[in-house]
Amino acid sequence: MELYDFYTGRAFEAYHYFGAHETKQGFLFRTYAPGAERVLLIGEWNQWEGQKMEQKGRSGVYELCTADAQPGMMYKYKIFGADGSERDHCDPYGFQMELRPGTASIVTAASRYHFSDEKWMQQQNKGFDGPMNIYEVHLGSWKRKEDGSWYSYEELAPVLAEYAKENGYNYIELMPLSEHPADCSWGYQNTGFFAPTSRYGTPDGLRKLVDTCHEMGVGVLLDFVPVHFALDDYGLKQYDGTALYEYPHADVGESEWGSCNFMHSRGEVCSFLQSCAHYWLEEFHFDGLRMDAVSRLLYWQGDPARGVNHNAVRFLQRMNAGLRLLHPRAILIAEDSTDYPKVTAPVEYGGLGFDYKWDLGWMNDTLDYFKKTPEQRRSVYHQLTFSMMYFYQEHYLLPLSHDENVHGKATVLQKMFGAYEQKFPQARAFYLYMMMHPGKKLNFMGAEFGQLREWDEAREQDWPVCRYPIHDAFLHYIRELNHLYQTHDAFWQGEYNPAHFSWLDCASEADCTYTMLRAGAREKLVAVFHFSDESQPGYRLLMPGAGRLRLLLHSDWQRFGGDEEERSVRLKTGKKNELTLDLPPFSAQLFLWEETPLS
Repeated sequence: MELYDFYTGRAFEAYHYFGAHETKQGFLFRTYAPGAERVLLIGEWNQWEGQKMEQKGRSGVYELCTADAQPGMMYKYKIFGADGSERDHCDPYGFQMELRPGTASIVTAASRYHFSDEKWMQQQNKGFDGPMNIYEVHLGSWKRKEDGSWYSYEELAPVLAEYAKENGYNYIELMPLSEHPADCSWGYQNTGFFAPTSRYGTPDGLRKLVDTCHEMGVGVLLDFVPVHFALDDYGLKQYDGTALYEYPHADVGESEWGSCNFMHSRGEVCSFLQSCAHYWLEEFHFDGLRMDAVSRLLYWQGDPARGVNHNAVRFLQRMNAGLRLLHPRAILIAEDSTDYPKVTAPVEYGGLGFDYKWDLGWMNDTLDYFKKTPEQRRSVYHQLTFSMMYFYQEHYLLPLSHDENVHGKATVLQKMFGAYEQKFPQARAFYLYMMMHPGKKLNFMGAEFGQLREWDEAREQDWPVCRYPIHDAFLHYIRELNHLYQTHDAFWQGEYNPAHFSWLDCASEADCTYTMLRAGAREKLVAVFHFSDESQPGYRLLMPGAGRLRLLLHSDWQRFGGDEEERSVRLKTGKKNELTLDLPPFSAQLFLWEETPLS
């Protein structure tokens, strides 16, 4: 790495230079602390007394090589600031840290792990014309051991991959795994940006988890946090006695979450973050990154009224463009709640360079609709059609994430209107609506079996509820729906092309009925939704031509907990290309459309 590239925000491999690296003479330690008076390397091998590190000229880079440090030993940097401060810091580029509440970095030898996913990596793609059904997971609370302790990365690997595959998810998205001091931050307030959290084991254990998923045909995405970092004084805050990584002014220096905002106008900060993004993709074979809180980069404090943060926008563009060159098949996803333009347009066309953007407008409108009574739904009918008015402006992903299952918001199932028994048929119809709506899919763990308790990072999911017939039936419904999504190309082929979608009915306000048509390369699908609590016999549907509808899935079949007897259904259009259907309350039906060619 050239230091000029590091200073100017062009470096993507800063982690090869900084941190602790094994050489023939021993371990070489380097840290960047341009505002420091002096820096000591303290560790287990010197009884934490400290060895003076030498600055390379006036570069701000302090280094020391020692043969006494051995893999597995703990260390820190004792940094004396020009302001008279003296603090022990973990290594910003450290590859491993001790378990909280410990705060030391751990000397780590170069990994000798051998990946077996070469074929997967060669076939890796962004999935624009393929299925992308993402299962979002917090490793510490997906499943736990009987004594309440965590499973390791290696222990989780085959179980999690098999569960995702069995239930029709072809991607797993892991919530942040960079080392963090507080479990309740869920990994979004980091101290060790290059250190996989020690809660679940070692860096090689995480490599094994990703490798195992790839062997079983499941991609793995990682939640990445380029906006802010933890306030803890052993981390990045006031690292060299000055605001090296953060803004010096409190009005923009601290986030709404009580963390420090990165100052993206500094080249060294940009090099740190984009090197970190490259590190997770390169060293762990993640298939992509979901970047958190992008709105806080686009606008000052995430508020459009405060104006665009042009330095942070340029950082995003430079990072995404660089990652595209280094990892052309990797998936870059923006969690952005604003209407900032061209989030998923290429950088060379003035865009931010992401591949997908979370459609948080769809999420809010849809969940709000399903909270309402059937009577209220008539007056807000077009909350379910509005998203298609703007859908083709970006490559959208439909998210039902952890954020929609915590902090008093209730789980997705619990959000459904009505009493316990009424929630399940609505949720079944809701999830078919989600699958038929264009855009990639993301669901948070527990939603697949209808969890009713809000997510708690300190407890595993409520797996025992799967013993109850209504939850077991719901899990089987979601599983079948997910597998239909993966096997029928009309769900995803050409989904960002308006020619592949049409409303067959979006004007039945009084009945809360909607009908969509999706066209793939080989087939067409039609779904009819009825979100009223009253039956609608004799629903008349005008088709775009002559043909037949063959029923693939009915959300109200008895085996899913509904009232309808499962039977083979083929409906043929009449003289005016009309079909007549009976619609039970809170139901959805999925059909394969077999169009009759013109003679």
